[in-house]
Amino acid sequence: MQRQGFIGGTAASRIRVTGGLLLAAHLAFVAWYTLRPLDVPWVMPANLRPFDGIRGDFALGWTTGLRRTAEAMALLAPLGVLLPMAGGRLAVSRLGSLIRTMTATALVSLAVELLQTVVPGQVVDVDSVLLNTAGAALAHAAVVPAGRAWLRRRAARRIAAALLPEEPAQGRTPTIPRVGIAPWSDAFPPSSP
Repeated sequence: MQRQGFIGGTAASRIRVTGGLLLAAHLAFVAWYTLRPLDVPWVMPANLRPFDGIRGDFALGWTTGLRRTAEAMALLAPLGVLLPMAGGRLAVSRLGSLIRTMTATALVSLAVELLQTVVPGQVVDVDSVLLNTAGAALAHAAVVPAGRAWLRRRAARRIAAALLPEEPAQGRTPTIPRVGIAPWSDAFPPSSP
């Protein structure tokens, strides 16, 4: 028996498997990118005050601030689409899906930041957690509702096609040769006296 709200059929399993594989590949890339040791002459102190790092980036100039903010938002933005895709749910609350995705992204980002405490040259930054979560939320809001609506329409069309088979095409209308009218004598047998 299938749980309510899940996509049905083989298309659903392909979407879930593809989402799971892409999610694993992206998380492997994030781990490689954020947890590799850096060779730097000095390390900045950890930023544990929200928005201090963002203000510091914009103090270096608008272009630097925008670039660093966009990089932090883009790092985990694919999770906003890949997490719901790997889950495979079709009929689900938009707000509930967004909250679940943001929570999972925040936990992944927090795990990355905590693991960075033991990596040489990497610095913990609470703003990274905020920006990573915001990026995933934006990606989720931009792609997931429209994608689910498209999949629901597609599933409805397939169900309708399965329930209402197409009528066969009609050929030429058959013709019947004319038959003459029989005399009354043929219609009623003779009566016996």
